[in-house]
Amino acid sequence: MTEKFDLIVVGSGSGNAIPEYFAGKKVALIEKNSTFGGTCLNVGCIPSKMFVLPGDVANAVQDSNHLGVDATLHGVDWASIRNRVFGRIDPIAEGGKSYRAEGTPGLELIEGTASFIAEKTLQVNGRTLTADNILLAVGSRPQMPPIAGLAEVQAHTSDTIMRLETFPKRLAIIGGGFIAAEMGHVFSSYGSQVTLFNRSDRLLKAQDEAVSQRFAEVFGKRVALRLGETPTRFSKDENGEITIEAPNGSVVVDAVLVATGRRTNSDLVNTDAGGVATDVNGVIEVDEHMQTSVAGVWAVGDVANTWQLKHVANAEAKVAFWNIANPDAKKTMSYNAVPHAVFSDPQIASVGLTEQAAKEQNINYVVGYKDYGSVAYGWALEDSTSFAKVLLEVGTKKILGAHIIGPQAATLVQPLIAAIAFDQDAEQVAKDMFYIHPALTEVVENALLEGLALLDG
Repeated sequence: MTEKFDLIVVGSGSGNAIPEYFAGKKVALIEKNSTFGGTCLNVGCIPSKMFVLPGDVANAVQDSNHLGVDATLHGVDWASIRNRVFGRIDPIAEGGKSYRAEGTPGLELIEGTASFIAEKTLQVNGRTLTADNILLAVGSRPQMPPIAGLAEVQAHTSDTIMRLETFPKRLAIIGGGFIAAEMGHVFSSYGSQVTLFNRSDRLLKAQDEAVSQRFAEVFGKRVALRLGETPTRFSKDENGEITIEAPNGSVVVDAVLVATGRRTNSDLVNTDAGGVATDVNGVIEVDEHMQTSVAGVWAVGDVANTWQLKHVANAEAKVAFWNIANPDAKKTMSYNAVPHAVFSDPQIASVGLTEQAAKEQNINYVVGYKDYGSVAYGWALEDSTSFAKVLLEVGTKKILGAHIIGPQAATLVQPLIAAIAFDQDAEQVAKDMFYIHPALTEVVENALLEGLALLDG
């Protein structure tokens, strides 16, 4: 027998944000994992930042001498931090699950893996379900590279590395993206000897080139960088020590983190059987309304975009839910001014075009650039490595992109996100409002002013 619902949501991350206007509807929420709430809450952005902050503090203590502060770091209590982080997160996940299971009228929480068996028809736990509308919010999962012995040494991914029972004195990280940079910061600041292998000769290669180069310069002082190098074999001895063979010499570690990217979970729901189109990488194809190739089937989040950012998934979910409930007054999803941040040390934040992308698109632009050390708060920080960089279009004075590396970068970039989103030009943003003196935001103001001076020169 096929059970009929008004709405089926597959995935409890951003898919869990079911608006109140669905009250009274017959809704099924399906989650395949034992933990509720998706990647961000359980194994992603939230716990990782809760680990990052103690790392920031540990680094600040160790680097305090240049400010005239005589401080000593006596150690970092891994178990205490881990238990504090998940002692807070796990009850939130469990509470969300209980609320959906028991406290949402009209909603049924189903635990299991849903898979299409026909168009708009899913099977889960032996049940066959259909609905007028189905929202796929099934996310992504870590992918493992095909390196000999990697599976045998029980390498960790971002799903497991933060729940380690024993803190590794020596850690190898495979990869050079967001996760590698953030976890490299966490473990090195806590006292682990970290070696990072990256097949590319650039870390964070999606960043503006000036930012990624500066990041490697600073990060490389605390982490042994093996750039342009991929391990060839992993093995573990009877003592649990892991040997990593690589072209430029082997290294022995206690644990391995694989951070080589994530793949979508579209295959787990058998999109082919449901007639839902995907691209060659398994990303579900959606239109500007978040609808897939099948009318009444919608998709959001990591399974439907290449950003793999929680704030993007949340925005997509708002659009999709609205359009499901309001088919005659649909909203469109805009990806204008999508920002991102890397919570490592140094911190990075970015929005808009990189300089490399502007060149590839043959856009006529100038660069406004300011070091943190050129403003008063930068003097207070005794900062010599951080900077803000903006790209301004010749003629229009539009802000094409902004890239910041250094303390508070993820906060400093916010007015530039707003400027791009609301189509404000650099003249307005730099000159038509106050910047608190001597706050660090002056580095943003001065980068814009430098770019404007080049345009007016």
